[in-house]
Amino acid sequence: MSSREPIRRSIEVEYWVIDEEGRLVDPDGLVDATPGAEREFVRPMLEVKTTPCETTGELRTELFRRVRRVLRRADELDKHLVPLATPLHASAVRELPSDRTRIQNAVVGDDFEYVRHCAGTHVHVEQIPGRTVDQLNTLIALDPALALVNSARHFRGSPVANGARSELYRRMAYDSLPNQGTLWPYVENTAEYRVRLRRCYDAFLHSSLDTDFDRDTVESAFDPESAVWTPVQLRNEFSTVEWRSPDTAVPSQVVRLADDVVSVVERLRDVDLQIRDEPTDDAVGLGDDVVTLPAFETVTEHVDAAISHGLDSASLRSYLDTFGFDLSGYDPVSATLDAETISVAAARDLRLEHAERLERDIQRSSPAHRLSDGF
Repeated sequence: MSSREPIRRSIEVEYWVIDEEGRLVDPDGLVDATPGAEREFVRPMLEVKTTPCETTGELRTELFRRVRRVLRRADELDKHLVPLATPLHASAVRELPSDRTRIQNAVVGDDFEYVRHCAGTHVHVEQIPGRTVDQLNTLIALDPALALVNSARHFRGSPVANGARSELYRRMAYDSLPNQGTLWPYVENTAEYRVRLRRCYDAFLHSSLDTDFDRDTVESAFDPESAVWTPVQLRNEFSTVEWRSPDTAVPSQVVRLADDVVSVVERLRDVDLQIRDEPTDDAVGLGDDVVTLPAFETVTEHVDAAISHGLDSASLRSYLDTFGFDLSGYDPVSATLDAETISVAAARDLRLEHAERLERDIQRSSPAHRLSDGF
């Protein structure tokens, strides 16, 4: 990539698959509906990926086209896609058998159940030569923006947080594995990041070997990048910086979020990056000739607020505003869900309701593509 070529971006978004009654079902018949549709490690989930796109317009067109194709096939099979970060209430979510899942179950133990209930969005931003570390640190500072698309409060029917998926993933699933699932501090250089990555992988490897798995089996299933689940990662395979924090959401919200994040990162081509030493929000955000990040301690405070309270946090709203996010353009679903225990039947009804919301989002994108049945 030359210094002035567009910064490419791509999206991976996971959706629950349900039947006409709102029950979780396998995505059989949907995977071949479009390029970029793939099964995830749990049975009732489908992931839709885009290719790297040079503009937000291209990204939007490709994601909507691919989701629309899946919805057309789903309609033929009496299935739906659900843009909720958890199933809200499900006693168990079944997984596909593989060495990867067997190893994780052995290492993580019963807590791996939390991961099975999570559906999210990954945003990939192409690495800018010479500014990769700045990109990584900037996305770390932007991590509280996950609150913009919080889309579930519940786990197994009980409310756990405004951002239930982040609560499950970061605070519950990997409690026994240091540095897994949590946001890592800023780095000085890529070498420092690689050392952290290797140490985390080695800890996972050693934990795996303490079970019944041999080294060859573990190393064939995991490399350092794929064995680590920190929210912001450098990805050599794709030459991107990957932000893995957002919940799943309707395509229009996902594209808006990716656009806002890339807009901040693009500024790094032309301005300096500064990181404050003291934990304060004063003088952070976007300037004419500088992007200023807060101390990492401040970032973690806003991340905690994003997970626990979402956009109800006034300080979080102010923080996101300093980085150019237009909060009026977002409609996080968690804010519409009661913070009360819900039943299995209520969860099924809510899945159907939000499946319809996804379908309306696709319909509004391009009326010319509608079919007689609404798509």
